[in-house]
Amino acid sequence: MNSATFAIDSSARRRDADIWFALPAGFLPLPFKEVLDARNVLEGADGGEHPLLQLVGELDASERRQERGALFAPVLRAFDVLACSGVLHCSMGLHLDDEGNGGVLPSLFTLSWRQIAWAPRNVIAARLAAGLHEALHVEVLELPCGPACLAVTRLSPPDVGVAGQLFQIAVHVPYPDATKLAVLTLATTAAHRVDDYRDLLRATARIVTFESPLPVERGEV
Repeated sequence: MNSATFAIDSSARRRDADIWFALPAGFLPLPFKEVLDARNVLEGADGGEHPLLQLVGELDASERRQERGALFAPVLRAFDVLACSGVLHCSMGLHLDDEGNGGVLPSLFTLSWRQIAWAPRNVIAARLAAGLHEALHVEVLELPCGPACLAVTRLSPPDVGVAGQLFQIAVHVPYPDATKLAVLTLATTAAHRVDDYRDLLRATARIVTFESPLPVERGEV
């Protein structure tokens, strides 16, 4: 039996961390918080390092400041929306479509917190499931970390055509004190692989824990 190998991000060892999770291969973390924190470098004078430039490669030295700002403006706006929505983590998924045309299927994973009124955690999960009337698929999960609700929704109208449809799979997991929800989402335009993405996010949710799974290092006790 082969044991799984995990790359541990430095954020997993932060003292204020209150949720831990793992993603399968094929997901690239997007440093949206670092991008926003370093906005003045990207929009300011030439020079300096910026996470976006590290991702796509340094622009030619002849690029003017305003051209650089215009190039990344849509990305910054999207990252602003993520930050305002309480997103803690964002990753882009890139996987080969082994059942379609063999192309690359992009997806977007996010993890965020959502404050809620207190109720027993199983009641919260049941209420969420009961209130998702427009969802294509809903189920209540019993995860190792507690009850949760999984839902699949179509975020775009069906009349836009298959190529233009956007689907979102979301898992809502009540925190142990039942005052907030951990919300895991996975968005994709691959209509023919929605069930696979649903299974992927369900498996990811089963790894979520609110207690650190990492061994205590010497000096941390």
